[in-house]
Amino acid sequence: MNFEITDSQRMILDTVDRFMTRHMPPEEARRRDREHTPPYDLLPAMGEAGFLGLAIPERFGGSGQDWMTVSLVQERLARHAYAVGSIFNRVIGFGAMSLLSYGSEEQKAAFLTRIVAGKCLFALALTEPQAGSDAAAIITRAEASSDGWIVNGRKTWISDALGADFLLTAVRTQRGSKGSEGISMLLIPRDAPGVSMSPLAKVGNNCMPSWDIGFEDVLAPRSALMGAEGKGFAHLMSTLHFSRASMAATVAGCAQAAVDCALAHARERHQFGRPLGAFQVLRHRLADMQMRVDATRLVVRHLAWLISEGKACRREAAQAKVMATECLQFVTDHGMQILASAGYAIESDMQRYWRDARLYSFGEGSNEIQRDIIARELGL
Repeated sequence: MNFEITDSQRMILDTVDRFMTRHMPPEEARRRDREHTPPYDLLPAMGEAGFLGLAIPERFGGSGQDWMTVSLVQERLARHAYAVGSIFNRVIGFGAMSLLSYGSEEQKAAFLTRIVAGKCLFALALTEPQAGSDAAAIITRAEASSDGWIVNGRKTWISDALGADFLLTAVRTQRGSKGSEGISMLLIPRDAPGVSMSPLAKVGNNCMPSWDIGFEDVLAPRSALMGAEGKGFAHLMSTLHFSRASMAATVAGCAQAAVDCALAHARERHQFGRPLGAFQVLRHRLADMQMRVDATRLVVRHLAWLISEGKACRREAAQAKVMATECLQFVTDHGMQILASAGYAIESDMQRYWRDARLYSFGEGSNEIQRDIIARELGL
């Protein structure tokens, strides 16, 4: 495993830096957080810059880069602004990798070139009021009809639902099935008749709106089925390492941004005639923060290498998700303490990092579930 960034990767990262400096400088990230404005408008520009096609084969308009390159871009985007790294992840994870993993050739041809261009967004409609960590407990149903499927049920905490073109929806298509059996994935247009949405107010992640969705006799054509009927849960599991690797990489980038913010304050703020960074208690706290980020980055890079090599990584994906999210909570909690009232001010970047961080240890699969996966992989 080579840790050196290649010349090609460095050029891509330089492009990321220029893009973010132009489109998402710090004051723009603050404005969007304050006004709850998601970065959907940046997707065409991200497509034009080549970011959204990194993981997609050349025959669909992408550049076919390895996952290590994707991971480096995810981290760099999030170091500038987590909201942009996060929307990148959802475009790649819920859209591109789902299509590449279990979409039909017709679906790949129909959607992948649009995804590369930043002109198509999928939202994953999985969670239900009684089905969170226990994703196999979903009860939303799809009854077969002469025209396709009739969908009834409710989903909740669905990111990007109103901004998406399609809802990649987990439904039960086999009557009487329980657990992971009998679940299928349907690609339902967001504006299909019978789909209703209500926004959910949140503590943080203001640029990633979440929605409660109702499906009332929604007609989905037969062509909406993604993957094999009744095998939807297995399809979802087949792409989890991509979403966990993506979250870990972006969270690592955000964690580095939080350390950078705390370091800048420790250099600039003076008390008792000295900069804060001259006091041992804060020097050591900042050292601990950076060590956590560096350790997380190593785990993230190892996972990216495993994915690039096509190796099994169920345990490593769970580990990266846990380590990265708990690292971010550690550094933002200590960052808030270092900045004190300056960090508690609403215009501070640190308070945004701190608020947003609280989601990630239970979003995308709770860390308790991840630890259970790790234990099983250890043979326990």
